[in-house]
Amino acid sequence: MAEPNDSPALWTLRQQAAAIRDRRISSRELLDEYLSRIERINPALNAVVTLDEGPARDAAARADEATAGVGHLGALHGLPVTIKDAIETAGIRSTGGAHELVGHVPERDAPAVASLKEAGAIVFGKTNAPRWSGDIQTFNDVFGTTNNPWDHSRTPGGSSGGAAASVSAGLTSFELGTDIGGSVRIPSNFCGVFGHKPSFGIVPQRGYLDHVGGGLIDADINVFGPIARSAGDLSTLIDVLARPTGEDAKAWRLNLPAPRHGDIREYRVGTWLDDPAGEVATEVGDVLTTAAEALSKAGAQVTDTHPPIPLADAFALFSSLITPAISVSTDKEIGEAISGSHRAWLDNHEARTQMRSIWQEWFRDFDVLLCPVTPMAAFPHDQAGSIMDRSLTINGRTRPQIDTLTWTGLVGVVYLPSTVVPVGFTSDRLPVGVQVVGPYLEDRTSLFVAGELESLAGGYTPPPGA
Repeated sequence: MAEPNDSPALWTLRQQAAAIRDRRISSRELLDEYLSRIERINPALNAVVTLDEGPARDAAARADEATAGVGHLGALHGLPVTIKDAIETAGIRSTGGAHELVGHVPERDAPAVASLKEAGAIVFGKTNAPRWSGDIQTFNDVFGTTNNPWDHSRTPGGSSGGAAASVSAGLTSFELGTDIGGSVRIPSNFCGVFGHKPSFGIVPQRGYLDHVGGGLIDADINVFGPIARSAGDLSTLIDVLARPTGEDAKAWRLNLPAPRHGDIREYRVGTWLDDPAGEVATEVGDVLTTAAEALSKAGAQVTDTHPPIPLADAFALFSSLITPAISVSTDKEIGEAISGSHRAWLDNHEARTQMRSIWQEWFRDFDVLLCPVTPMAAFPHDQAGSIMDRSLTINGRTRPQIDTLTWTGLVGVVYLPSTVVPVGFTSDRLPVGVQVVGPYLEDRTSLFVAGELESLAGGYTPPPGA
């Protein structure tokens, strides 16, 4: 495998893992490179908020000893990584961005973190998130504000903003985030990296810190998903992460199907690149159109069509279902007021099941859908009030900031996999990504098309200063 000329910290995880296996670089050297870059780059970003150097150095030394021996090495052997602060990580402070957990050091890993470690990854730090992962920006009272590596005056997105900023700036090999409303996809989009929201339920989400005492049950819509610098890296990480756990592992096995086709010319691609209910900024729309045209020129059958579901209706259903899911992140009185009745949730879940059937039928004729991640590129920091109070201007019109979730909510509420691919830039040199949405449990199909888009329309570019 040819190695790029830049810092190994910016290589894909597959390139790094191959270099470690071939003893062209050691795990200790790669860890030292990341720690050095964090010392130099992180003060301006504030993406990495906790370091655990001593145990990580010991683990890297053990990894190098194993490399020198004979035996099986995991897919992530010796790779130093950070984990979103909303995910429990044994022996490392994990706060969920909340002052209530400022001293919380879990005794055990979230199952997804344990899977990464079993594959050889070495966790050496945690990355910033908004309080209880409840914002599309990343700031909190514990660690402050995380900046976008492409423009420090702008947000990296949320809630996995510290995670995406760290991957973009080359402060970690890859990251593990969470996504209930777009929290993997929005930061990946804003920071110019790859992110994958898995099909709901295939990656264990226990250990998710969205309230004091959290992490014991699953949250509706929520998933754990990887953030990386290539589509191939996301595929490797899904191979590691997607598995039953706990009691389910006694009997259940997960066998995700292969991509629907092995040649992009066989793919039927629908596009839904704009909608009055989620109006997209002109510059962003132009980049998305160019990406779709690149697939068409490569031989894919690209058609401007989408499932017969009004975007406004999908967003309304998403809003009705996410509100009870996140109600545990508020105080008890407010949570009880906004969570609604169980009967209301059942009615909404029935509506969701009907909507999922519409998607399933559409996927009989099409393999993937391309749609925006957000209506705009990364916007300036705006921390007044809450996400419900703020507004944005798109194409000269003022819109509620909560509308940023329109396109991610469309996908998340029906449990579908979605891969974010960086496909270009605005005139201000801000990254623009696209969602590649696949059928339920066909994550490998969306990942395959993402890999084709990576080579045709963009891919990871290091930000200034990286």
